[in-house]
Amino acid sequence: MEALDPIRTAVVMIDLQRRLVDLPTAPHAGAEVVARCAALADAARAAGALVVAVRVERPGADPQPAGSELVPEAAPRDGDLEIVKHTWGAFHGTGLAAALRERGVDTLVVAGIATNFGVEQTARIADELGYRVVLPQDAMSGLHAHAHEFAVDYVFPRIGTVCSTAEAITALGR
Repeated sequence: MEALDPIRTAVVMIDLQRRLVDLPTAPHAGAEVVARCAALADAARAAGALVVAVRVERPGADPQPAGSELVPEAAPRDGDLEIVKHTWGAFHGTGLAAALRERGVDTLVVAGIATNFGVEQTARIADELGYRVVLPQDAMSGLHAHAHEFAVDYVFPRIGTVCSTAEAITALGR
């Protein structure tokens, strides 16, 4: 995998909220996805890349359902960006594209839960907007293994680079 320029890269973590992380996911358990996303975020911060924590809020739900907060490992730190979305993807109506443009970001490493919902929608729109998209397949999981595998095997290779978390971390450090 080619090197990732940290100044032009953002790690985008999708929906690492307690109520979603605790769902039965496959092929990777929510806790495994969180650990790999945290490792990606730590590597990104160490290299000087942006970390974006994305969480979903249900429109019209006040208060939000229990467990809607980000898990502690995904909570934004100083210098990170938090995006609140109301649809599957992280771009529609959130200001994410403008925030990335302001920072000169042209490459997104997209991970989180669920592969074939928020991760895939965000990656598809990122590709349409001209971003280079990197998809560490072991730092995401679906609600069903076959849905994850379909996205990873058939959709993602057409819109970006499919890799492992370890490969993405190595590429950030080059």
